[in-house]
Amino acid sequence: MKHTTIILLALLVAACASVQTTYDYDKSADFKKGMTYAWDKHVQDLAIDQLNKDRIINAVEKEMSLRGYTKSDNPDFLVDFHVKLQQEESATATTMGPGGYGRWGYGWGGGFSTTTVDVNKYLDGTLFINLIDKASEKIIWQGRGEKTLDDNLTPEKRDAQINSGVAAIFKNFPIAAPAAKK
Repeated sequence: MKHTTIILLALLVAACASVQTTYDYDKSADFKKGMTYAWDKHVQDLAIDQLNKDRIINAVEKEMSLRGYTKSDNPDFLVDFHVKLQQEESATATTMGPGGYGRWGYGWGGGFSTTTVDVNKYLDGTLFINLIDKASEKIIWQGRGEKTLDDNLTPEKRDAQINSGVAAIFKNFPIAAPAAKK
């Protein structure tokens, strides 16, 4: 049992570590004023599939709740998010065989070799989460997480990956979540 727990903990840490996060915020903003929020109207218009949109919304709501915020019809803050997807490629060349001839590439000897190029295509995803002061209509906090996406995940693994990614983005939010009880 103890061995299984250690392996599970290592997998969770590895999942969080794979998300690269950054954040920025307005140091003069009062993040504790009112403590109510609503979703920005543009969230429902985002061009991502509904299942993943719902996963992100649920993960953000969980993080906001952990920090003492509640949803309201008359909020102090608006929350929105944006997703940026970018197709990337990497190439690796491998050369097999004796190669050129002699010293400095000329002289005697064989010169036959084969080079194989492997091209790997992958999708990088970036999630931006914004907290907007409703009165001033200015972004007062932005968190960003970037990760290479895997399309072959089960729904349970997608949930876990989105939850851990959003938690990693909120790690440096100005109001910390309470520490987990041991």
